[in-house]
Amino acid sequence: MHLPTHANIVLLTLALLTASSCNSSAPPLTPPPPKVNVAHPQTRELADHDDYNGWVAATKTVEVRARVRGHIQRVAFTDGQLVTQGQLLFELDPRPFEANVARAKEQLHIYEAQGVAALKEEARLKDLLAKGGSSQSQVEKAEAERLSLEAQAESAKQEIARAALDLEYSRITAPFSGRISRALLDEGNLVNAGGSDPLLTTIVTTDPVYVYFSVDERAMQRYMRLRAAQPPTTTPASGAIRNSQLAFQLGLETDKAYPYQGIMDFVDNQVDQTTGTVLVRGVVDNPTGLFVPGSRVKVRIAVADAKLATLIPDIAVLSDQDRKYVLLVDDKNIVQRRDISPGRLLDDGMRIVLPPDNGAGLSPTDWVVVLGIQAARINYPVEPVKPETQPATMASR
Repeated sequence: MHLPTHANIVLLTLALLTASSCNSSAPPLTPPPPKVNVAHPQTRELADHDDYNGWVAATKTVEVRARVRGHIQRVAFTDGQLVTQGQLLFELDPRPFEANVARAKEQLHIYEAQGVAALKEEARLKDLLAKGGSSQSQVEKAEAERLSLEAQAESAKQEIARAALDLEYSRITAPFSGRISRALLDEGNLVNAGGSDPLLTTIVTTDPVYVYFSVDERAMQRYMRLRAAQPPTTTPASGAIRNSQLAFQLGLETDKAYPYQGIMDFVDNQVDQTTGTVLVRGVVDNPTGLFVPGSRVKVRIAVADAKLATLIPDIAVLSDQDRKYVLLVDDKNIVQRRDISPGRLLDDGMRIVLPPDNGAGLSPTDWVVVLGIQAARINYPVEPVKPETQPATMASR
């Protein structure tokens, strides 16, 4: 038997009210705390420094030209290769020079033969003079002829030496070891001796190399005082350069850091009045040929002794108007704010935290939020994700 319609409505209403009361009594779901990556501040020895832009130059540069006139018969090197001192570079046609040597030798033989005859003639006339068969003037003339031939023979010897030197110059060799440029003249071209000689090629030394850069006058005075305060130990750094001279770091423009070292060995004798800077030169070992003369480099000079500094990743530093702060996780996993005084940014992405004038600053045991900062809220809990093995200093990022 069916219930009346109004009775169905009442039963349905009671069921809905019962279900509503059951749902209101269930506890609300609480989301888990967000995960954040944390790390300890890093401690590292750092020194204050100045940075400059410099350029590389060869310690020796030579323009190779011919000393004698002739046709190029052979180019004996490959463009851009490393050459050693005395290595053959160009060879001129040697036949004209060999002919000159042979002609000078023949002329010497002629003078020597005539000298022998003149010596005998002089001796004969002297014998006749004693017997009254010749005059004193004849003897003197014969003596003068002999001396003239001896002088001409000596001149012929000098001509042989000059011709032999021209023959030697027909073989153009490297004056020192280094890297050679391309050959500017090929086989068959005529070269001439003299000031208007065409350039054949160039050679530059590759190890060591010079690095030039301009330094502010006051900064240079600080560097000189720093060098004077260093102990006068002697350690080979590049040939005979003394370790007591000021050291500097350098790197290529593509390097993120300054992985190479040089020694300052020259300061110009006057300051440029227009810029207030002085030209400085350093010597850098270059055994692999990494530094190419003419290329640009960046230079860094330390201006103070290294001191311990506290570092954190720069991505962990937050801004609040003119204040800088970081988020820390305490022993209860609650996020706390800590104001800091940031220093300079290092090449590896780490930021120096300066000692505070007041306040707690950062300690090596603090846990700094480095990733997941957007999910962290001050005074709210988080789930810190710590390194599996925490070293004494955090690895550079």
